[in-house]
Amino acid sequence: MAKLNVKPTRMELRRLKSQLATATSGHKLLKDKQDELMRQFIKLIRENNTLREKVENGLVDSMQDFVLAKSLENDQIVQGLFAVPSKEISLRMQTESIMSVRVPRMFTDIYEHGQSDSAYYSYSNSNSGMDEAIDSISASLDDLLKLAEIEKTCQLMADEIEKTRRRVNSLEFRTIPQLEETIYFIEMKLEESERANVTRMMKVKDMDKNKEEV
Repeated sequence: MAKLNVKPTRMELRRLKSQLATATSGHKLLKDKQDELMRQFIKLIRENNTLREKVENGLVDSMQDFVLAKSLENDQIVQGLFAVPSKEISLRMQTESIMSVRVPRMFTDIYEHGQSDSAYYSYSNSNSGMDEAIDSISASLDDLLKLAEIEKTCQLMADEIEKTRRRVNSLEFRTIPQLEETIYFIEMKLEESERANVTRMMKVKDMDKNKEEV
């Protein structure tokens, strides 16, 4: 590790020791942040996997039921049932901070068109299988929203973990060793200078003593 290009003075030594203390403290804080981010990231990944499996299985089952129920009806009747949407969904987003990472929080506002019944078409024109499939798909909206929220949070936290990791490694393997090596170099230079001064003073005293004896 190459040392810094500085003059070996006591002022520089004090300045570098202060920088080393700051870098060491910053490294500890960033390492703690990285560990906490990883802990929360792993927790979210597990939650994401569980929720994704639940959502995917639910949607697959609902779509299979819907396709089966749809096959029992006339295509024109089915198209007529869904020609006009019965609900309008508005998505609202807010953010909150997790370890200085701004993550999304999603909310929906659902507006009913006409009656508020979940079935907005005539029961006589459909079958019970279709009704149940549609209700099941509608019920999955909250889980889908939560899944999107968690996956985006995981993505943002993964980016922050990578940034923090690079900063930790930079401090640990470059900045701190560089400062330590430079401090050691300056201390050796100062000690060498002090020894040279002591030797010089001793020689001067010896010369003065010899002059007095003569």
